[in-house]
Amino acid sequence: MNVALSLAAAVLFFSSCSAAYAAERMRSWNLTTTTIIDLQLSPAGTGQWGSNQCENDPDKSVESDERLTITGVKPGRYDIKLGDKTGRTCLVRNVELVPGRPYAFSISDKDLTQCEPQGRAGGVPEKPGTPR
Repeated sequence: MNVALSLAAAVLFFSSCSAAYAAERMRSWNLTTTTIIDLQLSPAGTGQWGSNQCENDPDKSVESDERLTITGVKPGRYDIKLGDKTGRTCLVRNVELVPGRPYAFSISDKDLTQCEPQGRAGGVPEKPGTPR
């Protein structure tokens, strides 16, 4: 009986440690060829954008092949709005954030299909079909 109780306590302890570790491991990986200077998350389809995650980086930007700590969000599906150093703004929809891995999500150039070039008035629409 004592062995079973000890085993149950150990499992509970390691489960809680794993959850805490997973929460600490929410990072993104910039696999694009440009520096990201603005990265915001919104629960998928809501248009409720959070704060600029690039503020979590010491130099407030995320160079190519750099990781960025993501804070203030839970695992799940998100739309991602990012701005790069060229002034382009892009929207990547329905990205799954998965904790407990070396990175929760990554973004590469092939993901940047919905972008507005530098200087374009109106920016990226919040939802498909929304006028610019």
